[in-house]
Amino acid sequence: MNDNRRSFIRQTGLVGLGIAGGNLMPERNPASDQVSPGSSGETGTPPAPPRWKRFNMSGFSAPPLDKVRVGIIGLGQRGPSHMNTVRRVEGVEIKGLCDLRPEKVEAAQRLLAGSVHHPDAFTGEEGWKRLCEREDVDLVMITTPWYMHTAMAVYAMNHGKHVASEVPAAGTLEECWQLVATAEQTRRHCMMLENYSYGSFQLLTLNMAREGFFGDLVHADCAYNTSKMRNNFSRNMYWDMWWLKQYASRRGNIYPTHGLGPVSQVMSINRGDRFEFLVSVESRDFMMAAKAKELAATDDFFAPFAGKTFRGNMSTTTIRTSRGRTIMLQHDATSPSPHNLIHGIYGTKGAALFDPQPPRLSVGNDAWVSPEEFRALEKQYTPKISEQVSELARKTGAGHGGTDLFIDWRLIDCLHNGIPLDQDVYDAAALSSIVPLSQWSVLNRSSSIDVPDFTDGAWESNQPNMDIMLERGGSTRVIL
Repeated sequence: MNDNRRSFIRQTGLVGLGIAGGNLMPERNPASDQVSPGSSGETGTPPAPPRWKRFNMSGFSAPPLDKVRVGIIGLGQRGPSHMNTVRRVEGVEIKGLCDLRPEKVEAAQRLLAGSVHHPDAFTGEEGWKRLCEREDVDLVMITTPWYMHTAMAVYAMNHGKHVASEVPAAGTLEECWQLVATAEQTRRHCMMLENYSYGSFQLLTLNMAREGFFGDLVHADCAYNTSKMRNNFSRNMYWDMWWLKQYASRRGNIYPTHGLGPVSQVMSINRGDRFEFLVSVESRDFMMAAKAKELAATDDFFAPFAGKTFRGNMSTTTIRTSRGRTIMLQHDATSPSPHNLIHGIYGTKGAALFDPQPPRLSVGNDAWVSPEEFRALEKQYTPKISEQVSELARKTGAGHGGTDLFIDWRLIDCLHNGIPLDQDVYDAAALSSIVPLSQWSVLNRSSSIDVPDFTDGAWESNQPNMDIMLERGGSTRVIL
């Protein structure tokens, strides 16, 4: 592709909309604007970021908040889940709830009836802006479709709010840089809510890596592979069929963070290492177009999706880091696969593997340790955060194996104590950048492309930020 054609597609966003490939959705899909990362040459080097006076947000501490006043934007799938966890954390007041659909806000308010929370309702196209403008809100949690996340996060930070965004936090490189620039300029936290980093085995292997169990880390395998065909073709699961529209308008890995987030913590990404470049390849679509055609034959509702070219069923991306490590990242939400994160960690002295179950550990030979040895190692390396929160998560029935409580509790605990968050804006940008970069690679015959250094070189001296031993904080109670 020559520079003129690439510039044209980048400026108009036509790659995501399907015009460049002859595959236009019948209505504009805001999810897919400007999904090309906009490389400046055939080598696949992204353009230089906009310049501003840099301020390192790694290790940043905001003034402590005795009470964290929360507003939640988006009450479809994830919003009510976060609402039900943060309401159980002491020192939280839910001040506002927002959704396009008034009935969703009313339903969420009913769930809080009789509690200490009496949030105001915000609806309509501009409701989210009114919530962000409120003076009595400290933290905005964004749980809308992910192509909306960046605009809302930037607006909230510019109005003095800390931000916690569902995953991914951005869909283009431009958006990644917007998050970084706004967080640095406003001195506001911007955290992506990657809850899978708080899985019990993920926390265990993170502590093992820090304690040297694996030796020098060499490679990691990670994924989010699980069948979502029923969800994506459901008329009622996702607002405006937005997930199905993503599959019909994008290429590459469109949901990278659940697998990559925990592995990035283990490898100290942005804190001693960073993503340097990637290549991505995907299979063709064997299932989604056929399903759309089958449904459209008897239901006109699916007619706009019939004949579209969908993203391939399996996306595989290989990332090389600056320290010479490699990461294999997969995403397949179509084939009939059981839930599989892989989470394989491989070092010079040991290895770990989460999926397929059961979780396993190796101490440097050609066999996994026995169940008895596994339990002994688990006891030795389980971090304090797991010891403190796991049972509370079980008692509250928190979603995703309890990780929803882990991440919401720790977020509030950090804000209460005025200490750095476990995940920062550079994590949000680096992990989210896989979305546009993997698409560029797929569309360019799996050519390699550089991953921007969102830390501006600070990754070489930044300190680990996920305080799993609770050396600071950990004092916030969970209300059962």
